[in-house]
Amino acid sequence: MYFKNIRKAIGNYLLKAEVSQLKRNKAAFNMAEAKTFAIVFEASKIEDVELVKKYVVYLKEMKKKVRIIGYFDTLYPPDFTYSKLEYEFFSIKELTWYLKPAGTFLPVFAEEEFDVLIDLNIHDHFPLKYVSALSRAHFKVGKFSEENKNIFDLLIDFEKDKTFKYFLRQVDIYLDMINKKTTP
Repeated sequence: MYFKNIRKAIGNYLLKAEVSQLKRNKAAFNMAEAKTFAIVFEASKIEDVELVKKYVVYLKEMKKKVRIIGYFDTLYPPDFTYSKLEYEFFSIKELTWYLKPAGTFLPVFAEEEFDVLIDLNIHDHFPLKYVSALSRAHFKVGKFSEENKNIFDLLIDFEKDKTFKYFLRQVDIYLDMINKKTTP
C-alpha cells in the first residue's frame, strides 16, 4: 500500500503539470444542448456496466453521440466486454509505473472536444481521474472532492453509503437543471 501511495503521489504531481498545460474551452451544457458525451467509469462490476449501457441507450435515443472509457481494477478484463466502436476498456496492466493509462486511446480521447464529460469514478481510481483531467471536454461533471476541484466544472457530492445508480441519477438530474446558455 505504501508503494502504491508513492506511485500515486508521483502520478498526481505529473498530472498537475499536464493539466496546467491543458487548453480547453469551458462552457456549461445542459442535457438538451449537449450533442456529444464522454463517459468514464469503473467497469469491474457487471451491474455497473449494464447500468452504463442503459444510460448510453438513453442518450442515443436523444440523438447524442457517446464515447465510453471503462477501467478494470484488475490485470485482465472480465469476460463481459462490448463493441470497441463505442466502448474502450483498459486495465491495471495498461498503466505506467506512476498509474497513468498507457493505452493508445488516451491521446486520441484527450484531443476530442466533447460537450460533456461524465466521470462516474465513485471509488476514486487514479487512472480514471487521469483520463478525465486530460480531456478537452467543454463541461466536466464528477464526484465532489477537494482533489477534483481543479478538474471538474460541476462537482456532485456523493455519500459513501449511496450506490453507483444513485450517483448516475444525480448526474442526470443536475444536467437537466442547468439553465440554457445565453449568448452575449
